[in-house]
Amino acid sequence: MIRPLYDWTMRLANHRHALAALALVSFVESSVFPIPPDLLMIPMVLARPSRAWLIALVALAASVAGGLLGYAIGAFAFEQIGQPILTSLGKADAMAEFSTRFNDFGFWAVLIAGVTPFPYKVITIMSGWTGLPIATFVATSILARGLRFFVVAGLLWQFGAPMRDFIERRLGLVFTLFIGLLLGGFLLVRYL
Repeated sequence: MIRPLYDWTMRLANHRHALAALALVSFVESSVFPIPPDLLMIPMVLARPSRAWLIALVALAASVAGGLLGYAIGAFAFEQIGQPILTSLGKADAMAEFSTRFNDFGFWAVLIAGVTPFPYKVITIMSGWTGLPIATFVATSILARGLRFFVVAGLLWQFGAPMRDFIERRLGLVFTLFIGLLLGGFLLVRYL
């Protein structure tokens, strides 16, 4: 069941519009979409290692731009858009308490959410809602998302062929670990 999805993603990674698809996924993931851009970025780097840095740069730029949309949702449309998104993630009750403490740790919250599987969109919306200084938000987002995407791209660029062989031979295990990390991030959001 996983193999056809993997093969489709690898074909998409070689498509002439792959960078545009990555940009779109990275942009919407930062504000509303629940699927991380890594699902597309990793096979893109594996398929075309010579473009690893360009792929990471596109993911970074689009992710930070999408983060600004999330920030704007929190700042200007929290009641209409932001609150329903956070409520769907199980954060409705903790929002008021969280907002009073958020800006004290805003840099660290953005950094941790930007690097880990923690849903980055929660932090982008909360940053706007609580009024985290936009310069702090943007600088930390660039640092965090840059670390995340460029480290992944660098590892895949350096160890691409063995990494691709490992993934293809142990696709079920890799998929299970990735889903575990993703679910762990959502559980962290729910119980944080």
